[in-house]
This record gives sequence, C-alpha cells and structure tokens, in this order.
Amino acid sequence: MMAEDSAPSATPYMDAVRARQPLAGRRVLILVENLAVPFDRRVWHECLTLKGAGAEVSVICPVGQGFDARYEEINGVHIYRHTLPADGEGALGYLREYSVALWQEMRLALRIKRKHGFDTIQACNPPDLLFLVALPFKWFGRTRFVFDHHDINPELYEAKFERRGFFHRLLLLFERLTFKTADVVMSTNESYAEIARERGKVDPRDNFIVRSGPNLARLKVVPPEPAWRNGRDHMIGYVGVMGDQEGLDLILETARVMVRERGRNVQFVLMGDGPALEGLRALAAELGVADYITFTGWANDQIVFPVLSTADVCVGPDRVNAMNDKSTMNKILEYMAFSRPIVQFDVTEGRRSAGDASLYAKVNDPVDFADRIIELLDDPGRRAAMGELGRERILGELSWDHQVDSLIAAYERVAEKRPR
Repeated sequence: MMAEDSAPSATPYMDAVRARQPLAGRRVLILVENLAVPFDRRVWHECLTLKGAGAEVSVICPVGQGFDARYEEINGVHIYRHTLPADGEGALGYLREYSVALWQEMRLALRIKRKHGFDTIQACNPPDLLFLVALPFKWFGRTRFVFDHHDINPELYEAKFERRGFFHRLLLLFERLTFKTADVVMSTNESYAEIARERGKVDPRDNFIVRSGPNLARLKVVPPEPAWRNGRDHMIGYVGVMGDQEGLDLILETARVMVRERGRNVQFVLMGDGPALEGLRALAAELGVADYITFTGWANDQIVFPVLSTADVCVGPDRVNAMNDKSTMNKILEYMAFSRPIVQFDVTEGRRSAGDASLYAKVNDPVDFADRIIELLDDPGRRAAMGELGRERILGELSWDHQVDSLIAAYERVAEKRPR
C-alpha cells in the first residue's frame, strides 16, 4: 500500500508553479464588480494561483455574500471591499450602480498603488467598463492590462430583454473598447475565445483559455445525508444563482410534471440566493409542489457538499439563448466533480463540458426535461456510469489545476509586452 505521504498530489501543476515561482516580483491588482471575493470562486482560484506563483496580489470587490470587512488579508491576498447601491433596475439604476462602482474602484486603486503597488491590472467583467479604471494607470503608470472575460454582456442583454437596439449597440461598444485596451485576454471557453478573436479583433497570441474549473483540493465528497431527501424516493440537486436567466421556473414546472402528472415521489433541493428567490417560492406554491421543493437560500460548503453528495441527479436548467449557449456554467463542472449524472438543456458549452455525463432535453421544454430525469432515475447503473465519466473529465482536463499553466502563460505573455 502506498504510504500516505507519498500519495500523488491532487494539484501537480500548482505544485510545480509554487516550486518554480515564475511570477516572483510581480504585483497584480484584480478588479471585480459583481461578487465579493473569496465568494467568487474563479477569481479566488486565480488569486491563490498568482500568489502561489510568487506575485503580490490585491483585489478590489464589493461587500456581500457574507464578506463585509472593508479590508482583510486572506492567504496573503489583500482584499479591499466597498459598498454599492441596491441592484440596478433599468438604465438609470444601472448607471447609478456602475458610476458608484467605478468611483470606488478608482479610489481604492489609488490607495493600493501607494500602499502595495501594481504592475498589472486584471479586470473581471461584468460590466465592460472596468477598463476605465485601468486606462489612467496604463497611460501614466505603464501598467499592463489583462481582461478576464467572464460574461458576454451584449448576449446577456439580448437574452434578458429579448431585443437589441441602442443599449445592445452600446454594450458592443464597451466590449470593443475593453478588448482594445487589453494587452492580454483570458477567455473562459472556446466560444468566448472566438468572440475575442472575431468581434474583439484580439491577436490569437494574446488570447488564453482559462476555464473556471473546480478546485479538487477544496471540493469534498462526503457521505450522503438522507435527511435532504425529505423521505422521498429520489432527490434532484441544483446549485447556483436564483435569477431570471437561470431557468428555475422551468425546473418548478418540471417538478409539477414529475409529481402531479408522472406520480414521482421526488424531492428537489435548490441551493442558492438571488433576486428571483421569493418569486420562485410563490410559483412553487402556485404549482402545488412547494412540499417537494427545498429552497436553502445562500448555501456554504457545509450545505453544498452534502447535497451534491446525496443527489441522484443534478440539473442545469439554463434556458437556451444567445448568452447561455456560449457560456460555461460552473455548476455543471461542480456536479461532474461530485460524480453526479446531469440533465440540462442542449447548450453548446454545456455539451462541450459534460459530454456523455449529461442528458440533454429539448430546448426550454420542461416536460422533456422531466422525462430525461425520470429516464435516469429508473436506471441506477446508467447514473453511476455517467457520474464516473464526468468525474474522469474533471480529473483529466477540466479541474482548476489544469488551468494553472494557461493562467501563468497569460501573465508571462503580458510581461513580454511593452506597456502602452
């Protein structure tokens, strides 16, 4: 038997970077507007990777998600947080929110420049306005700019409002200016990389795919907790934002079909918080399935890990639209890390991520979604095989450790470029 201290590391690429210290002496400032750090898992993985590679890392982000300290140092990363007005609604609401965010970010950037210094700014959208904070430092401080492309905002606008028009064109302009300002662009998947190269005219040599893979050193498969089943025969799991674009209304309709029309004794555990949560609770009652739905609200690892370790099937109900078709959903990769079989609608990047670890329902059709879940519930052997396929894909190519070299390559590339 292999001795415990000689077991292979779960993070061999990160271990190599820690030993090599390729970014020793570099100083990085990361801008995030929409989520607190370290709650934003992708950004936190980037922070720890850059820090492990020898860089000094500072972050500017909003308060929220249980992280309200205006400053704290976690694992050697300096985190500066600021308040924001309530979530913007309509053009004036968004203008107010983003104006306050830009002012706060510039104020804190100047403070960090004096206290810690930085030679590179990494901006994580949304919105596509953070280049405005980087520009003065590029012009007068010879600072390099990395754009970490998290969301495709023109497509998000189109999906949310089902139209294009003036604001769609304005978002395309902001996106273009961000790409033009960036010295290097990090794309979260192939679809985003294609947008960077074609719509953003980014030189392929300056474009790196850095996926939002789960960190297997953090995610812990734990023994199932039957209490989450609420006495039902099966359990369906979901983790993510409770928003209008995530398709949770379709999942509630799926639950109605399964319970009321198909007679299935199944519990849905829906983990997460967001602006649509209270409306979803009301919809569950209206559809007559409230007793079959557990809304956990905001969920930490002590909730997420047991639920994903217990679920028979996990779901990705994101509607098929211009935004979701090109976006990688973190929850799909987390389900795969927990060896859970998946049902989702047939979106391009969802299929690229999960492959045969998922079944794919007809476009935005909750009845077919219900049938695909039932298909898996009735075949435990297939569920187990699909779960193993997903886990193998995470271990072999999609975990965060496999993204480390691409992230470091992006930072080595930006260091080669002459500041402008």
